[in-house]
Amino acid sequence: MTPLEYLKKTEKKRMTELFQFLRFPSVSAKSEHKKDMRECAGWLKSHLSAIGFKSRVYPTGGHPVVYAEYTSSKQAPTILYYGHYDVQPPEPLELWKSGPFAPEVREGYIYARGVADDKGQTFCHIKGLEAVLKSTGSLPINVKMLIEGEEEVASENLTAFIRKNRQMLKCEVAVISDTAQFGHEYPAVTFGLRGVAFVEVSVYGPNRDVHSGSFGGAIANPINVLAGMIAQLHDKNGKIAIPGFYKDVKPITKWEKTQFRRLPFNEANYKKALGVPALHGEKGFSTFERAWSRPTCDVNGIKGGYQGEGGKTIVPSVASCKITMRLVPNQNPNDICNKAERYLRKIAPKSVRVQVIKHGGATPVVVPTDGPWLDAAARAIKTGFGKAPVFMKEGGSIPIVADFKKILEINTVLIGFSQHNDNVHSPNERLRLKDFERGCKTGAAIPDEFAKVEV
Repeated sequence: MTPLEYLKKTEKKRMTELFQFLRFPSVSAKSEHKKDMRECAGWLKSHLSAIGFKSRVYPTGGHPVVYAEYTSSKQAPTILYYGHYDVQPPEPLELWKSGPFAPEVREGYIYARGVADDKGQTFCHIKGLEAVLKSTGSLPINVKMLIEGEEEVASENLTAFIRKNRQMLKCEVAVISDTAQFGHEYPAVTFGLRGVAFVEVSVYGPNRDVHSGSFGGAIANPINVLAGMIAQLHDKNGKIAIPGFYKDVKPITKWEKTQFRRLPFNEANYKKALGVPALHGEKGFSTFERAWSRPTCDVNGIKGGYQGEGGKTIVPSVASCKITMRLVPNQNPNDICNKAERYLRKIAPKSVRVQVIKHGGATPVVVPTDGPWLDAAARAIKTGFGKAPVFMKEGGSIPIVADFKKILEINTVLIGFSQHNDNVHSPNERLRLKDFERGCKTGAAIPDEFAKVEV
């Protein structure tokens, strides 16, 4: 039996197991789900052990890490597979057509929180490795698998774990599937990820909510002030107005521009899929350049004042917002947070008090676009998808890629199985059944292809 035949034979079983994995409400951001996180990690550890891996759950300062390994021979290359079992909060719940943790198949898609980001994609590799192991009796590569529970909260404890376990994690290359394909018939290798810097801003006015008729006009309204500050984050051309923000930004290379131009793009379809009347962004750059290779500054949430039914005529005591800035190579998250704080304090009027909490973030990453590992990945993708991959960047961030390079001194191959319209971080997150199957086939092809690389 071949690995692909094994996948076909176990199709129903794989789906049952995936659904078991998806049912855990493993929301790392909420303390109420600590038990669910532990149980999900325990299930994953047991599942990997049953396949034939030596596996263990490691505690951290936060949510646990699941580690598994399979040793083939000293001569075989060692591949480190990374994934995460934690997921984003599912709210707003009323927008889900089925329960976020009650996986359901509809019209060729699996719907559930985490099915694309990142449980489903991680599971493709697990099932691909299982297919090779069960159909042939062994793997042609050494495997180390690191599946964390804090990716959605900036991998708060993983860097320390990697530093502490550098020898245990020693390998030749890492493989991550936490990105997307370019399109339904365009499998992709991602060669760049933006970084991220995160700050929270609070504007304080009166020492309590006060009557807007009695005090309105005599004191500053924190919501009005905050709205004015947000309006000053960009200039009329969409450029970020924070002084020194672009100091370390390198121009987009000719090679990147050429790769982006080769990718098919229909602006009308893009707008229709997002439900927007027009595109918007930094003047002088294409859509792909704006989304992949230029830094951004976005308000992710804002709150203040009365939010209940009906009206309440007040001047609120406080207003706040969360801001993330996507970064490109050479930008440093801490430096950008400091610059953002200085600017926000500068533009705030003296009639309010401002607090800025800096959360740091993740470093942007560019990985090699050639070499034997990338060639091997391209061959595996062609087996799984029926065609060779294109090259693209991602606008999102995967903090661990920079840590792998800095601490373990390895590069990462980024292979995405999901689609950009799979509602990652949104209600009704989904993954095409077809893409799940293609991902499993690619996962089954990787061991043989990577085993061909001389180390």
